[in-house]
Amino acid sequence: MNLNFLDNLMGKKKDDLMDKIFEEETFDVRDIIAPPYVGVNQDHIKLGERFSKSFFIFSYPRYLNTGWFSPVIDLNVPMDISFFIHPISSELILKKLRKKITEVSSEIIEREEKGLIRDPALQTAYQDIETLRDKLMTAQERMFRFGLYITIYDNSEKELKETELTLRSIFESRLIYIKPALFRQKEGFISCNPYGLDLLDVHTPMDTEPLSTAFPFISFDLSSNEGILYGVNRHNNSLVLFDRFSLENANMVVFAKSGSGKSYAIKLEILRYLMQGVDCIIIDPENEYEALADSIGGAFFKISLTSPNHVNPFDLPLPGPGENPEDVLRGNIINLVGLLRIMLGGLSAEEDSIIDEALTQTYAIKDITATSDPSKWKENIPLMSDFEEILGSMQGAESLAIRLGKYTKGTFADFFNQKSNLEMDRNLVIFGIRDMEESLRPMALYIIMRYVWNIVRSQIKKRILVIEEAWLLMQSEDGASFLFGLAKRGRKYYLGITTITQDVADFMRSDYGKAIISNSSLQLLLKQSPATVEVVKQTFNLTEQEKYLLLEAGVGEGLFFAGKKHVAIAVVASQTEDKIITTNPKIVMERGEAKRKIEQAKNQ
Repeated sequence: MNLNFLDNLMGKKKDDLMDKIFEEETFDVRDIIAPPYVGVNQDHIKLGERFSKSFFIFSYPRYLNTGWFSPVIDLNVPMDISFFIHPISSELILKKLRKKITEVSSEIIEREEKGLIRDPALQTAYQDIETLRDKLMTAQERMFRFGLYITIYDNSEKELKETELTLRSIFESRLIYIKPALFRQKEGFISCNPYGLDLLDVHTPMDTEPLSTAFPFISFDLSSNEGILYGVNRHNNSLVLFDRFSLENANMVVFAKSGSGKSYAIKLEILRYLMQGVDCIIIDPENEYEALADSIGGAFFKISLTSPNHVNPFDLPLPGPGENPEDVLRGNIINLVGLLRIMLGGLSAEEDSIIDEALTQTYAIKDITATSDPSKWKENIPLMSDFEEILGSMQGAESLAIRLGKYTKGTFADFFNQKSNLEMDRNLVIFGIRDMEESLRPMALYIIMRYVWNIVRSQIKKRILVIEEAWLLMQSEDGASFLFGLAKRGRKYYLGITTITQDVADFMRSDYGKAIISNSSLQLLLKQSPATVEVVKQTFNLTEQEKYLLLEAGVGEGLFFAGKKHVAIAVVASQTEDKIITTNPKIVMERGEAKRKIEQAKNQ
């Protein structure tokens, strides 16, 4: 044999071997997604730095309610859930049921022959089997073997145990029992992965009706025979029909970022409630409701320093049936102290006492006292200048009188020192405060709300009070306190208050803000900004899915809460309604141009 040939052959094989040794390994997607370590133990699996544990349900009660599995789905815990539903031949089940009914019937007869008392368990079993046989025979039901497996994930064994306790408490409160897949964690883990493999093989026989209750993705309906259409349920396309006056209170809070459609939604609600004879009063900081008033014959009052529309802060409500005139007068004075605290930039304890005494004297000079005739109060209502005169005559009140002077003399006097001249005889009344000086807006808002509250107290009827940009009132302690008082007491006078704001964080900084939310049975949450969505999530106890729904919502989409129920909603309007309430700048400009042409034609 040629030795050179052998050497060449061995050298070639050696080179090929070296090439294979140093050849670069190929990676695929499995190398990327696989954990660095997988350890299977008797009661859990360690996946890298995380832990997993698999369970199966082995016992169910006699009756299952719809949505019993939803609390588990809503848990803020990562988990995999698998349903395995294996159909069983009806013929086979009927044979087994026939045999079983014979056994149960024989036992019942045997007990009767022996003179034993009736066994309720046997009687119930007999009735259940007969009912099931009838439904199977008429194809109303089918039988299945049902396996439900859950795999949970956590960062430590301790957290696994805590989650397991939570699961057990949820299930056992419904008489449902789970077990960990001891020594079969690998099979449980695979069964909960999307392979379609039922390796645990732990099944419970169920017919169609109880099996359907396990379906986890249910949505609430908010439909009633009374009320208005708020929108469409985005989960099942059902109509969200509701009457806000059917709850324990008719208050509503609306939180949404600018441009999310909150004003559009509220205008739509107002329009529909007006058709049902409910009066609506709106405090409008941007005069964006003016077109609505023009379209349906409402009253729009522009409130500013030069406006001909005046509201007297000293106005008094007439005592209603069963009300004590002294309490009405006293409550009005307390509210006026709050207003003056805002106007004068805060009061010391001594100044507070002086203001209280001066207000009492101001009313007394006009013959308005606890013992005077309330029917004559309206004729003698004092003005701010009367109050200033009383302050000027009191010892130690000189500084207060000087500070108050800017509201009784000069430009400010046109608003703060005038008798009320408004007529609220329309079903829709809007107060536009856009042209009011920025620094005076909180005061104007307070005065208008006091005026509205006096009107509300004078006659009980269904009314809705809408407060746009409520954060303006929440800037001061007294304004926030007054708004909370309205929200708390409004239900006694059939008043529903709608509080609208863009900045949830500012609203929630006040204790009164939190109290207003808790005293509002309805909440409408539209699109939120990433900066405030966490505050909203904590305030309304939202799930992660609901949080992302608010972040990704389109215009007019969000969550609608009514009492204990809430649904994902899309606000919808008819073509006619849309023309009336739209805030589209192009359409608003066209409408304004048409209005100007009509006015010019009238003048000519």
